[in-house]
Amino acid sequence: MNKNDLKPAVVFAEFAKINEIPRPSKREEKMIEYLKSWGESHNLDTKVDETGNVIIRKPATKGMENCKTVILQSHMDMVCDKLVDVEFDFDKDAIKTYVDGEWLTAEGTTLGADDGIGCAIELAILASDDIQHGPIECVFTRDEETGLSGAEGMKAGFMTGDYLINLDSEDEGEIFVSCAGGRNTTAKFTFQRQQAAEGSFFMKAQLKGLVGGHSGDDINKKRANAIKILARFLYQEMNRYEGIQLAQFHSGKLHNAIPRDGQFVIAVPHDVKENVKADWNVFAAEVEDEFHVTDTQMVWSMESTDAEPVIDPAVAKNFVWAVQAVDNGIYAICQDEELGGMVETSSNIASIHSSENAIEILSSQRSNVMSNLDNMCATIRAAFQLAGAEATSGDGYPAWKMKANSELQKIVRESYVKLFGKEPVVRGIHAGLECGLFSERYPQLDMVSFGPTLRYVHTPDERLLIPTVQMVWDHLLDVLKNIPQK
Repeated sequence: MNKNDLKPAVVFAEFAKINEIPRPSKREEKMIEYLKSWGESHNLDTKVDETGNVIIRKPATKGMENCKTVILQSHMDMVCDKLVDVEFDFDKDAIKTYVDGEWLTAEGTTLGADDGIGCAIELAILASDDIQHGPIECVFTRDEETGLSGAEGMKAGFMTGDYLINLDSEDEGEIFVSCAGGRNTTAKFTFQRQQAAEGSFFMKAQLKGLVGGHSGDDINKKRANAIKILARFLYQEMNRYEGIQLAQFHSGKLHNAIPRDGQFVIAVPHDVKENVKADWNVFAAEVEDEFHVTDTQMVWSMESTDAEPVIDPAVAKNFVWAVQAVDNGIYAICQDEELGGMVETSSNIASIHSSENAIEILSSQRSNVMSNLDNMCATIRAAFQLAGAEATSGDGYPAWKMKANSELQKIVRESYVKLFGKEPVVRGIHAGLECGLFSERYPQLDMVSFGPTLRYVHTPDERLLIPTVQMVWDHLLDVLKNIPQK
């Protein structure tokens, strides 16, 4: 298979055009202008709200004018991550894609199928003149990945439909009917740097090659977190030897991604440097064994480096102890049987970066029970506050609760069974979808979410399972054809 053979061709053609447009979160201006021009060039009612969300309306085909209005919704921004040795400017460069068997992926960067493929499906439907549908509103929100601020800024009345189909899910054959709410918690240690102890030997340790992934949807896959691993080694060595001092700690990029690489710089007494190197090698082997199923490509290195001022030892110790102690991963599983053992509450320590006089930590908490979300944030804050850091939690976004007796869910499920001869999985997702915010602003909306299969989203290994795009396209067209009248 090559890119010219991708089906449905109209969807992949739109996706290819989208991937030529830089669209980092919070910097989607070029994509907004593209969508606005696209809608106007097709003589469709097109509007951009004050936040930057775009809506393009398409009238019903003949005979379906009285059907309920369907909103198709996806987000225009993408997570921008790349391999550490790849030169790429996400504000200027086009994503370079290639076919790998049945998968579409990118050359050393995130693919942008989250949620560029959803946008492409919407544009393909708007462009098509051979499908049956009632009135359609195609909505493209901005800045979903870094806080859902596009959906947050959308005012009531921008959308006017009866049903909403979110195209931001990542498992074909699964229909999502609820999602987790989320908040970020930040912590900051401040200090004055000082000269390292006389006779210190400086060492730089690096870990890369972890799988990483989405901090919500992949949190149950037991993948390694680079921050937790590096802090664990520091905790071990600082307990084992006197006089180890921390100069730098850097790991992670995004609040919604499991960190896949990182590094630290330490000063160690000259007489224990060989012991620390030996401990690093033993530790690497032990951790590789722990994650021998999920993370099989870990790359470890430790080498000498130049001397530099170090962090106040008392602050460094408190920082390492706090990161060792802080809760990370699954905290609770949903008690509702219909949600099939979905993760209810979790936390991901996402990024840590040291500067001249501070270490800043970013973590992400999720839950579909808002009181437990508050509790999880408080648990994370407390761990850092006890260590002397300033810690705060943001406002976040709400959970989307499953709607009882959903008419849309019934239509979507029956359509799937008719087309593919099997029952779809109907479940919640432990990730934030904009449906949570829409449910507050538009309480009358009946909503579901589905989409083609994606893997390793929010990482440079992101890939799209090509045959599932055709399946989602066929499914969506059948749903649109069977929308009831008002």
